Amino acid sequence: MAKNKKKDAQLVLRLDKEMRDQFIDACKDLDTSAAREVRKFIKKFLKRYEKGELE
Repeated sequence: MAKNKKKDAQLVLRLDKEMRDQFIDACKDLDTSAAREVRKFIKKFLKRYEKGELE
């Protein structure tokens, strides 16, 4: 995916407020954003899925 490709979809999820706050704080501490880290997770997950590494 091109770096400048416009993002045109959203993923909405519900989670415990405390977990959300901890995640946001951890991302800030690491000088990154929650959205960036979730996108990174999804990309890694999909690569593993495509390789058949997930059940």
